[in-house]
Amino acid sequence: MLHDKIMQLKKEKDAVILAHNYQLPEVQDVADYVGDSLGLSRQAAKTPHKTILFCGVHFMAETAAIICPDKKVLIPDLAAGCSLADSINVDQLRDWKQQHPGAITVGYVNTSAEVKSELDYCCTSSNAVNVVKAIPKDKDVLFLPDMFLGSYVAKMTGRKNMYIWAGECHVHAGIRSEDIHKLLDSNPNSELLVHPECSCTSQIMYDVAVGDYKNRQVQIMSTEGMMNYAKQSTGQNFVVATETGILYRMQQQNPEKNFIPASRGAICQYMKMITLDKVYSSLMEEKYEVRVPKQTADKARLAIDRMLAIN
Repeated sequence: MLHDKIMQLKKEKDAVILAHNYQLPEVQDVADYVGDSLGLSRQAAKTPHKTILFCGVHFMAETAAIICPDKKVLIPDLAAGCSLADSINVDQLRDWKQQHPGAITVGYVNTSAEVKSELDYCCTSSNAVNVVKAIPKDKDVLFLPDMFLGSYVAKMTGRKNMYIWAGECHVHAGIRSEDIHKLLDSNPNSELLVHPECSCTSQIMYDVAVGDYKNRQVQIMSTEGMMNYAKQSTGQNFVVATETGILYRMQQQNPEKNFIPASRGAICQYMKMITLDKVYSSLMEEKYEVRVPKQTADKARLAIDRMLAIN
């Protein structure tokens, strides 16, 4: 059985398998740790194993390679990219910085290593608000690349001097407020969990503020925040607005609760490119290694270390 062969290979190769919440269920099942970008970065930073097999998308494996220059970092499929990370390149960022001299640049972890090397701070959805709060109020902030997360952070921090790049994740951009309302109407006792990358986040915040959700619980949080909330809540039914891969782990951890995707079409084809066969081949042949040039990695590490230091 492939699952058992992978478990054996992990020991032989002294490898740890890290998997994102959006990975296929069978890939999550062979992972030593499943989580969001921040949690995966923290696990990579402290692993004693000599090889990290990263089941996620390319920028995540790059981040692990930057944090752990002494480790071998593998990704089972080099083509596993990210539409959000592709929405800005390093030349575009340099041009943007030139237009705003003295501004502090904050970049979502969903960016290439080259882009990270031009940042002052890296962040994830779980600590983006706190990262921006840590910046002096009189400093302009350039936030990239996700416009929906950026809009959410601007609202939560009350910043008026924040400029936001017009990038988006194609999966989260397709989750619409009106679809969520219909689902909640047909599941009246459900709580709503929303990822701040969703295009509907600002509308939902407005709807909550004007009372459209009445007394219903609405939580806007990272995927790991959703996981923790679902475990702790006394609620039984949840509408979940993010990529559908998270539902597998949610259901595993809370078998007595019900989880409904806000959009059944919210599937990231890049996350689903990694299969159990590819995980096995990657471990067996020690392919494909992700390397970041030392000069780029050294510059990017500063922004990532700042991210890891802020809860």
